[in-house]
Amino acid sequence: MDSLSGFATVDVDVDGVRVHARTAGSGPPVLLLHGYPQTHVMWHRVAPVLAKRHTVVLADLRGYGDSDRPADEPGGAAGDAAGSSTHAAYSKRAMAADQVGLMRALGHERFAVVGHDRGARVTHRLCLDHPEAVTRAAVLDVAPTRHVLHHVDLALARTYEHWFFLSQENDLPERLIGSDPGGYLRAKLDAWSAVPGAFDEAALAEYVRCFSDPAVVHASCEDYRAAVTVDLALDDADAAAGRRVEAPLLVLWGARGFVGAAYDVEAVWQEYAADVTARSLDCGHFLPEEAPEATTTALLEFLTP
Repeated sequence: MDSLSGFATVDVDVDGVRVHARTAGSGPPVLLLHGYPQTHVMWHRVAPVLAKRHTVVLADLRGYGDSDRPADEPGGAAGDAAGSSTHAAYSKRAMAADQVGLMRALGHERFAVVGHDRGARVTHRLCLDHPEAVTRAAVLDVAPTRHVLHHVDLALARTYEHWFFLSQENDLPERLIGSDPGGYLRAKLDAWSAVPGAFDEAALAEYVRCFSDPAVVHASCEDYRAAVTVDLALDDADAAAGRRVEAPLLVLWGARGFVGAAYDVEAVWQEYAADVTARSLDCGHFLPEEAPEATTTALLEFLTP
């Protein structure tokens, strides 16, 4: 995309997993992580402005975009029946370790991290597993996975039905999405957004290109299968041990989206983090694309206090 033309492309091997990323700018490092069903391109309206003050790294999560799609554990190549998998290959612990390895390979031992949607869940786990690496963190339009799964109700089931569809322990989600991946992706973006015309056509084309790969569809399903199994178990263990995010945490959400309607977002995150700054923005789920200026301003204020 033209807006990211000044960003260099890097591909880093992290313990056998190739992580695809773009980087630009100078100053304190910040890692930006995308959500479902997108790629690092979702930051195209935010990253160039942040790069005027920061060294910005945009990464594709494992399984998404142009990063590797590791085989399931144990056995089975991507695309095999999901029932044979433990889903650990797509745990947020594994995804967070990828990103720490990427940043270290780029020379950043300590950095800020900002995540949207699935990337926010990776950000949460990164803060818990690698607190020494995180200077500041921001999570966009999520409640913690553990809170969501322990408070399932009709509203969640109707709005976030994909959590339960994608996590099915068979290959049915892959088969159904695979019949029209571009149509499925566009339907989800439309359902979760609140600002008409928010998505750049070039960005949409990039999302569709990547999501049209059956291995990406399978990996994204494994991401959600991990959420309701291995991720939840890890989150429950952390909660029982009293572990919380210790780095300063910015929580942003869309005032016209499900998260803001369903949860007292600030109060929920205060149970999971020690130092929370929280505010809503006038948009739906996709803050960096629906409200890029407000998102960028909030991030800059938080990242450069």
